Amino acid sequence: MRFFALLLLIAGPSFAFAQPTVLKVWPGKVPGEKEAIGEEKTLEQKPGEKKVQRLTNVSIPTLSVYRPAKEKDTGAAVIVCPGGGYNILAWDLEGEEVAQWLNSIGITGIVLKYRVPRRADDAKDKAPAGAFQDGQRAVSLVRSKAKEMNIDPDRIGMLGFSAGGNLAVRVATGFDKRTYEAIDDVDQVSCKPNFAVLVYPGGIVNKDRTELLSDIAIHKNVPPLFLVHAANDPVPCENSILLFLAARGAEVPAELHVYATGGHGFGLRPSTDPVSTWPQRCADWMKKSGWLQAK
Repeated sequence: MRFFALLLLIAGPSFAFAQPTVLKVWPGKVPGEKEAIGEEKTLEQKPGEKKVQRLTNVSIPTLSVYRPAKEKDTGAAVIVCPGGGYNILAWDLEGEEVAQWLNSIGITGIVLKYRVPRRADDAKDKAPAGAFQDGQRAVSLVRSKAKEMNIDPDRIGMLGFSAGGNLAVRVATGFDKRTYEAIDDVDQVSCKPNFAVLVYPGGIVNKDRTELLSDIAIHKNVPPLFLVHAANDPVPCENSILLFLAARGAEVPAELHVYATGGHGFGLRPSTDPVSTWPQRCADWMKKSGWLQAK
């Protein structure tokens, strides 16, 4: 009951967020940016749309760091990647609210504001190059600042929703090749997350839903995965199922939860669907895996 009470607090309009510390992902010029895309803004909510803060025109990536209460702090950290089809970021639903939940279980929640929307030269069937660069740099930056942030550099995870899940799995599987030229000492630090939580990820399987896309390689060095999907999600649950099967084949520790109902974009907000319990299952997995055990 206390868990659902927490979720109700998160979803409620009166919930007050602590002010985060905001860090720029890049120290100077952002790599690959060629032209102005307009001022960063929050889109107006359209009639009938779910109440979500939709952020777009992001050209200066940042990390918003939310710290747990000192007495709860486990030393673990999770970089949160909101979804939005690489066009917007669902900033509150899949960002701030998630950081607050992470704080409640003793984890530093770090929300990544990566570049959106897609740029004109981005391939439509792949993760935008800029977002991938932001994801890799974010992991290295957090790990490079682990000591000053009182974070364990060996317990830094990524948690992504929808397109953010796509980004998180690409960072978790593509850590062996940096997608930009190193610019400073931060880029000498590993960009491999220690674990990844993927919630209704998309853009991972082929059109026939029979295999993973060729540019997503699951191998024995991929970090442990936790996957969540609803069977009635318009973004096919095969994205999560095939990831799980590939992880199993490569002997990568993985846990998969597919719920009968829940649709897409549920975040952490409560509903009558059992999918609302996924955060507790995820917390159990992180605890069992040792990510919440303070060193």
